[in-house]
Amino acid sequence: MTRTALVTGGTGGLGVAVTRALLGDGWRVVVPWIAEAELERLEPTDGLELVRADLFEAADARRCAEQAAGVTRAPLRAVVNLVGGFAVGERVAETPVEEFEQQLRLNLRPTYLVSQAAVPHLIEAGGGAIVCMSSRAALHPFPGAAGYVTSKAAVLGLVGALDAEYSRRGIRVNAVLPSMIDTPANRASQPGADRSRWVSPERIAKVIAFLCGDDAGVVSGAHVPVYG
Repeated sequence: MTRTALVTGGTGGLGVAVTRALLGDGWRVVVPWIAEAELERLEPTDGLELVRADLFEAADARRCAEQAAGVTRAPLRAVVNLVGGFAVGERVAETPVEEFEQQLRLNLRPTYLVSQAAVPHLIEAGGGAIVCMSSRAALHPFPGAAGYVTSKAAVLGLVGALDAEYSRRGIRVNAVLPSMIDTPANRASQPGADRSRWVSPERIAKVIAFLCGDDAGVVSGAHVPVYG
């Protein structure tokens, strides 16, 4: 293993598939976790390191980046920001600002803090990749989810800002935009849905792994749809 990826949300429905894809490609993978139950979702594997961290706290984000960058023979070369969440409720006129702000915090703060902490290590390693999770909803909004839609659109803005600031330092920054991912949680919440166009986590994970790798060396600032 000659390179390391830091995968936030690596124990989630999509994150497990991303972690496995990167391990399969020969990466050393560092995955933060916060609740004990998360540890059951990833089997012990050579190259996998789990670190307890609250990624809403700047100090913990820095500690994760330092651990990911701490192996000289396998420098930090990729960051995958998957932490986030979805909420649907009332329309704007009926939604308290606190609920709106909660979605901004959930979908932006960990992505910002982890990217901020990782950038110096990526530069020191000679460059690398940051992949962030946005959503089809950022481009095609729907009613009742103003906080989610706005936060995922803001992720695209952050991707653009990071690309503008660090692409000349060898850091490629891209976003993936899923629609409905075929996870157990989504199946449980929508038992009667037509799943014919839902996309498996494994297929999205392949796209993310590609964006992390050298074959995507000319791709930066992209918004990659993975709608199915």
